[in-house]
Amino acid sequence: MEGVRPATAADLPQVAALCRDAILEKAPARGGTVFVAREARAEPVEDSLSAAIDDAAQQVWVGTIDDVVVAYAVAGVEDLRTGDRLGVIDDIYVEPGARGVGVGEALMGAALEWLTDNGCTGVDAHALPGDRATKNFFEASGFSARLLVMHHRIDR
Repeated sequence: MEGVRPATAADLPQVAALCRDAILEKAPARGGTVFVAREARAEPVEDSLSAAIDDAAQQVWVGTIDDVVVAYAVAGVEDLRTGDRLGVIDDIYVEPGARGVGVGEALMGAALEWLTDNGCTGVDAHALPGDRATKNFFEASGFSARLLVMHHRIDR
């Protein structure tokens, strides 16, 4: 049975391993090299994940199947210049063998509920260009593109 719960310090080794798997999966994708160098969690990932677990402005969840951790998500709240609050889903990842059974949807539901409860008026998340599965997942959760980042590669 699928489940979602807030992560604890005891979950940190498994969450860190999943985070590294997520980064490795994104690295070879279009845009992945710069994503890994700029947006992805820096090593040691345990430091920022541990800080997120302890930070009231962030929440970390684990997704489980039969109480085995197979997924994680991290979301936070940013205060905008307008006074509105923006939710940001920094990480959401499900092990490939656990996809398609509802764990990702359960994580997304927990994140959106927490962000709503924390006064957010919108939520941002990222998907790499060409990553149709991630784009479809976000769209099925009610997301739509609001900003495209254009990049020009300089070959040396």
